[in-house]
Amino acid sequence: MSTGHDDQGHDHGHHHHHDHDHDHLHPYDPEHHHPHRADQDDSMTYYRLMEEAVRELMIDKGLVTADDIRAEVEAMDARTPANGALVVARAWTDADFKTRLIASPKEAIAEVGHDIGPMKLIVLENTPEVHNVVVCTLCSCYPRWILGIPPDWYKSRSYRSRVVREPRAVLREFGTEIADNREVRVHDSTADMRYMVLPMRPEGTDSMSEEELAALVHRDSMIGVTEVSV
Repeated sequence: MSTGHDDQGHDHGHHHHHDHDHDHLHPYDPEHHHPHRADQDDSMTYYRLMEEAVRELMIDKGLVTADDIRAEVEAMDARTPANGALVVARAWTDADFKTRLIASPKEAIAEVGHDIGPMKLIVLENTPEVHNVVVCTLCSCYPRWILGIPPDWYKSRSYRSRVVREPRAVLREFGTEIADNREVRVHDSTADMRYMVLPMRPEGTDSMSEEELAALVHRDSMIGVTEVSV
């Protein structure tokens, strides 16, 4: 099944249905809703007012408790790129796990203790022949359960439009030079489907432990704009 665009910008058939998943519609998104954080603007916006009103109503009616909400926010805060890095390192060191990860990402990721939620995730393996990069051209759909909060540049109009049209040029701006004989594939996320890149294991790491390998893996390599190096 075709999954996006090639490096000539050809559309491979993905259609967006973004009825949700825009950042400003996530009432418990830790990037936007920590009313007690000292480093956050305390001004009362429309969405914050709506969130607080709904939250208080749900608590008053006994549908949830303040502890339930606190636990959910803490669980969201625990979603960081380090979780994805551990998955990558496990795939590098365990061929059977790698096979399961590509075939059934949700089940494989659960093996390392992470629930990625109801959305479909596709893991894209980088190879010497193919380099994969991920974008959401219409908003900022992103596998938050395993990579945390998307970076600001991922949500920018410039990245979302340019990486489809000129992926090699955009990758070059991240310091990633892809050989001319290596295909670049751009995969467009949707409200129903997310992507995570499985970067290539760098040479010279045969003696490294899983924990040491995980420390080499950064968020941008799992989006596909960089590669992993020692």
